[in-house]
Amino acid sequence: MRGAWLTTVFGLDWPTQNPVQSTDSQKAQLTTIFDNLKKVGINAVFFQIRSEADAMYDSQNEPWSRFLTGTMGVPPSPYYDPLGFAIELAHDRGMELHAWMNPFRAVSDRGPFGLSSNHIAKTRPDWILSVKYKGSNPLLKDDVVEILNPGILEIHDYIADVVRDVVARYNVDGIHFDDYFYPYPSYQITNEDENLYLANPRGQLTLPDWRRDNINRFIATVAAKIRTTKPGVKYGVSPFGIWKSGVPQGINGLSSYDVIFADPLVWMELGTVDYLAPQLYWAFGGAQDFGKLADWWVSKSNGRHIYTGQAVYRTEGAFTTPESRYKATEIPLQIDYGRATAGIQGSIHFRAANLSPSADNLGLTAALSGSTYAQKAFTPFMIYADTGSPDKPDNLTATINENKVVLRWDPPLTGFAYANKFGVYRVRSDVGVPNSRDMTNDTANLIAISWKPEFTDTASLVTGGRYFYAVTGVTPNSIEGVESNLANVVALNTANESLPTTPLISMEFYPNPAFNQATLELNLANTTSVRVDVFDLIGRQVAEISRGSISHTGGTLQLMWDLNSLDGTRLAPGTYFIVATTAFQTLTKPIAISR
Repeated sequence: MRGAWLTTVFGLDWPTQNPVQSTDSQKAQLTTIFDNLKKVGINAVFFQIRSEADAMYDSQNEPWSRFLTGTMGVPPSPYYDPLGFAIELAHDRGMELHAWMNPFRAVSDRGPFGLSSNHIAKTRPDWILSVKYKGSNPLLKDDVVEILNPGILEIHDYIADVVRDVVARYNVDGIHFDDYFYPYPSYQITNEDENLYLANPRGQLTLPDWRRDNINRFIATVAAKIRTTKPGVKYGVSPFGIWKSGVPQGINGLSSYDVIFADPLVWMELGTVDYLAPQLYWAFGGAQDFGKLADWWVSKSNGRHIYTGQAVYRTEGAFTTPESRYKATEIPLQIDYGRATAGIQGSIHFRAANLSPSADNLGLTAALSGSTYAQKAFTPFMIYADTGSPDKPDNLTATINENKVVLRWDPPLTGFAYANKFGVYRVRSDVGVPNSRDMTNDTANLIAISWKPEFTDTASLVTGGRYFYAVTGVTPNSIEGVESNLANVVALNTANESLPTTPLISMEFYPNPAFNQATLELNLANTTSVRVDVFDLIGRQVAEISRGSISHTGGTLQLMWDLNSLDGTRLAPGTYFIVATTAFQTLTKPIAISR
């Protein structure tokens, strides 16, 4: 996991609000953010879509966010859907998109503003729990924070239905909650919900245990709703990094168990979450030691995924005090520590702005993109989720035109699981056909992750080099299936040569498997010369069907083959590759020869 939180509350990462941006400006800024995250090597964006019972999407339940247009309940004009647009941006760049929601916050404590008529605080004021400021700042003595009361179980169903609506209507890869359950200091709850507790204490539960039970029930309710709506959608929470002060030994700090009444250990024990991303926003050493806390969370994970939440904002002097600013090596060391620790499956970084090229983050962006995250990676698969694999994609073709290689394939329609994305692999081989399994087993060859059955490779290829491509199907749980057929092209200098479009359209071989004799049928778009060879599985040429190059004026070309090898003897039964080559393109097709 190489995640980044993209924060929309108060426009922290997006959209900027001084003044409120136009639709075009918002879309351009969001596009730039996703471009930058791709360059860093991020493979999952946690996009905040609900910060105070509002919506950064076209909700059927809640009003448009004031952080989008400046006024709650007012849609963007010209209209667009930020969540739909963000999903498109992420998937086009090979990244997952997780919808990040704040579950209970209803009204923020950040200045006066108007609530829309359909906001939950207006329509169901009886659901609102108001907690007064208890700090020492005299300017805030009358301030309150308003949350949806976690003790009202009907509210659990309401929020779960909000989640269900997003999961059902949008192609999100995950649902993610932050750590705002009951209020943090200086708005810590005391006896504001005591009457509700006394009306139904659920047996002998103490008030603190009753509050924790509220949150446990809520987490389970949402899990059930997601899994019955779209089982492949991942579900996780980013709890505060310290469960209890003093746990593990030597750790000192705020106790989320006692202050915000969150007990993530129960969620992992019951399996109601797929992962946790504890906010370990501290360095190695001291009373909040990153390593000690990371090890402790893994020890309590019950096999669930742990992604360390990491404070990249602490690399920038503008976001932290000089004495608490990280050293340049801190975040890379934390990532390395996670990679060396069984049970840590990656990191999520807070927040997107601190990873931008212009961020004064002590070279972190360059370190991640140039080294730590230089190679692409799928998000990690979960052994407790659906681990079925998809069948292989079929009919991969590669067409070179100008300085681009256009790949297209047929997605697998069968298998133990469906593929919602694809791994695209490329190697250069000028002396033979590479082993496709070796090719796709090496992540150094992974050039893209595509959510569509097509990809355009715009990399600068070496003139005269032969490049082979293969594609694998990947499930929502990141289970990768077997590779497709190989397709290959020869890179040419297009500044000096004019390339016809799709000179070789298709290649069919029948019967397949073949026994005595077979027919090869080529469909050529225009006049060209074509050569057809047969290779074994380790790339050695074993037969020549075309007996040299054949010039053809276009249309269908049929070639008969007696299944003989280069030395005139019949090829042994087995699997082979037919490779048809023109001056501009190559198609590869696996075939079988039977006994």
